[in-house]
Amino acid sequence: MGQTSDLDATDGDLAATSDLEGLIGYNLKRAYVIVLNDFRATLGEEGLSPRSFSALSLVVQNPHVTQSALARMLGIERSGLVAIIDTLERQGYLDREAVPGDRRIQALVPTRAGRTAHAEARAAVERHEEALFSGLAPADRRRLLQILRDFRAAHESGEGE
Repeated sequence: MGQTSDLDATDGDLAATSDLEGLIGYNLKRAYVIVLNDFRATLGEEGLSPRSFSALSLVVQNPHVTQSALARMLGIERSGLVAIIDTLERQGYLDREAVPGDRRIQALVPTRAGRTAHAEARAAVERHEEALFSGLAPADRRRLLQILRDFRAAHESGEGE
């Protein structure tokens, strides 16, 4: 009678003993959900989504980038970028401009409102990450970032070929 069954364990206890805990992908996904939820709470319902923030950041840093180049930078299909760009354009954060010599290609240019929105969102995201990862020592944070960059570099090198 002193034993507890699996039915008596809390959901948290069951997850902690799961063989999933030994899988990197599972832990990355769980960590991503935490980061994503906090990101959305930080920027609010009307704020930029993570994908829109990333796209706007790259356009601000690379004015006149083409949509194809931006899609490659983000690691997404060009067709998936169209909705993101449409939203940012509707919000008044960027404009599409024809590329001289080839009117089929459009370059993306941040507006003044887009640069302002990016600066405000960037500051909020930096605060969000500082708070969210404050439980890690600075050296561990740097190492985690380097591990993620190394992993991406090993797997993104052949993208778009």
